[in-house]
Amino acid sequence: MRSSTLQPMIKDKLVLYVFVCVLFVVGLVFGALLVNALTLDQQQDLAGDVQQFAQHIQSGMLPDAAQSFWDRAIFNAKWILLIWVLGLTVVGMPLVLALDFLKGVLVGFAVGTLVSQHEWKGLLFSLVSVAPANLFVVPALLIASVSAVSFSIYVIKNRLLGRYGSMSQSFISHTATGVFMILIAVGAALVESFVSPLLLKWAAPLILGIGTGL
Repeated sequence: MRSSTLQPMIKDKLVLYVFVCVLFVVGLVFGALLVNALTLDQQQDLAGDVQQFAQHIQSGMLPDAAQSFWDRAIFNAKWILLIWVLGLTVVGMPLVLALDFLKGVLVGFAVGTLVSQHEWKGLLFSLVSVAPANLFVVPALLIASVSAVSFSIYVIKNRLLGRYGSMSQSFISHTATGVFMILIAVGAALVESFVSPLLLKWAAPLILGIGTGL
């Protein structure tokens, strides 16, 4: 009996995971294509910014690792906390999905900009600059989003539609998921602050055309 009750829940969660992942990928593609919509002046400005960033890295002008960690950890935590709150409000459910799409756009635009300007070197640079932290942040955001949407749907079914049931278990599960995802996001901030700078210093010569022995 319990198994027959859990199966629809697992199926619903699986559908939500597929949906938010597809939404993120669509945002990723949209962000990459958005680079082509920029004017020539905008593309040149971006190219100049990337070159300047690479020069700062090459010369060792990196931000303080500890300060960078706290800045990124707070930023990531706020993003997940916002998703958690939007899930509680129910009406904020579309905004949760919009945040997933926006994250995809931001990542896609960053990677698309580097690839359009530096081809395979830009792809390699994006792998060491964009990918490491996002390997943790993106799954955390998507899992938090599924939890938020799932909780909102539960509230709609069990409160707004008159099917009264216990809210405590669902709320605790949603909150525990949010806390755990914040911890993962803090771990991503550690990677971005202490590991990524080392990788960036290695990859910066690719953007500057110096050569790294590859």
